[in-house]
Amino acid sequence: MADTYVLVHGAWHTGELFQPVAQALRERGHVVHTPTLAGNRPGDDRATSGLTEAADSLAAYLEQHDLNNVRLVGHSYGGMVISQVAARLPQRIARLVYWVAFVPLDGECLNDMVPPHYKALFDQIAAANHNAVMLPFPIWREAFINDADAALARSTYDQLNPQPYRTFTEPARLGTQLAALPMGKSYLLCTDDTAMPHSLPWHPRLSERLGLYRLVSTPGSHELCFTNPVLLAEKIEQAGRD
Repeated sequence: MADTYVLVHGAWHTGELFQPVAQALRERGHVVHTPTLAGNRPGDDRATSGLTEAADSLAAYLEQHDLNNVRLVGHSYGGMVISQVAARLPQRIARLVYWVAFVPLDGECLNDMVPPHYKALFDQIAAANHNAVMLPFPIWREAFINDADAALARSTYDQLNPQPYRTFTEPARLGTQLAALPMGKSYLLCTDDTAMPHSLPWHPRLSERLGLYRLVSTPGSHELCFTNPVLLAEKIEQAGRD
């Protein structure tokens, strides 16, 4: 059965970087959209764009394309965005899929969920770069894409773009907690992911905020979209199906 998936990228990414995963899902018979959020588009002002603008852009995309019964997949920071849009447009969404993604409480920002040394690093980088942050390559290589060889780690890093820091510091405005929303929810966990230290894990620390949810696990790093997009597509399908 064909389902409609909207893949929402994480920080430093664009929708274009999801194309290998999208193509693998299309080959499995599904309709797939990969928008780029406001703040990560060419020419966007990284100094002023925040979570509100990103969520507004995703909500507008769903409405402009009249998408309904959507499997809305958020990766990492994308979890902040899909959470806000789900609270705004619940009638358009069949299931939320959090792929190693942040699951905020109402009024909580992304920085509230990361370890203090990450926040300190981001503060320092943003202060020197007009309120934009880039992930240093050593962190990308060791913590985000640890299942890649050196060449793939470097080539993927070169495709990233500066992230507006307000997307990390602006609180999510949900109106209700995610566990109370009516649609299905899934958490897709990459078991080799060290982007968050295992002392502050994605699961169950954040996943349990979804209330009743489906857990799907897979080997791979935080950036499985680059290292094994076909496997990721298979696991997204498992997480998204009825």
